[in-house]
Amino acid sequence: MAPKHHPTPLSGGDRKALAKELGRARAMSSILAAQSAEVRAKGEALIKQADRLLCESWNECMWADGGPIDPSPTIDQAVNGGHPWIEIECSRCKTKRDVDLAALPHPPTTHVHDLASRLRCRKCAKANRRPPATLLQLAQRPRQAAPET
Repeated sequence: MAPKHHPTPLSGGDRKALAKELGRARAMSSILAAQSAEVRAKGEALIKQADRLLCESWNECMWADGGPIDPSPTIDQAVNGGHPWIEIECSRCKTKRDVDLAALPHPPTTHVHDLASRLRCRKCAKANRRPPATLLQLAQRPRQAAPET
């Protein structure tokens, strides 16, 4: 966008008044930009806290009810809320595993409960079986130091 053109007044008093007003406008612009950045940072912190609370609420419902609860947080909300891992259990061999939500090839707007039918046990897959996984809970870090290969 082209800069706004202010025609220079002919009289000296008007030129001084215009220069003063332009200076005030530039100063106000920087003040408002700083306030905007501050409010945006506060808003992002509040959104992060809301996402964390949503993940913890969903974990409590999973523990209490024992099944994939709809609605669940989205993958993006879980990662933003500090819960980038989901613990799953194979419905056949009962092997537990941690899955990194950020590494999944799904859109970030996918809800966590929608992953229940898509996640499979690696151990059973080697035996040519593909039982669905059971979602247990969202986690802040994996249970095991080294992920299963």
